[in-house]
Amino acid sequence: MKGILKVSVVLAIASFALVPAAARAQTRIAFIDSQRIRLEYKDFKDAQEQFNKEVDDWNKQVEQGQKDIQNMEDELSKQSLILSEAKRKEKEQEIEQKKTEWQQMANEIFGPEGKAEKRNAELTKPLLDKINAALEKVALAEGYDLILDTVNGNVAYGRKELDITDRVLEELEGTQ
Repeated sequence: MKGILKVSVVLAIASFALVPAAARAQTRIAFIDSQRIRLEYKDFKDAQEQFNKEVDDWNKQVEQGQKDIQNMEDELSKQSLILSEAKRKEKEQEIEQKKTEWQQMANEIFGPEGKAEKRNAELTKPLLDKINAALEKVALAEGYDLILDTVNGNVAYGRKELDITDRVLEELEGTQ
């Protein structure tokens, strides 16, 4: 995703360079700091706090599974001298089954397209849509042709006067 965004910005800048000087003089460019928007936009902060709480709960589940496995292994180690070969193998199979179940649970939560990733998208998509709408509204109202994001590393320099992050935050707060 970042690669596509970087290519888009490079193409936009390259096409900007090809525009005649007279037309460029009329082109208005600004930039934002999306990290600041995420940190200062109350709805985004609230969503992040909610997501962090859910991740903490999932981490506790995963940690408990690890503890359960460790307890089973410790118990087997303590009893290994008094267990029959068949009973020891049975306990080892139980531990392996528990490890498999634990790994599956951890992957379902934190793996690719797991619960955590889906929940993050669920919480942030409406907010990102709102931010994009605010960006578009500010751009149209103030006549910007191009708005860049400093967080992605696509802006090597920008005059402070071109930073419209405050304006976008005001627009977001005004739409509450």
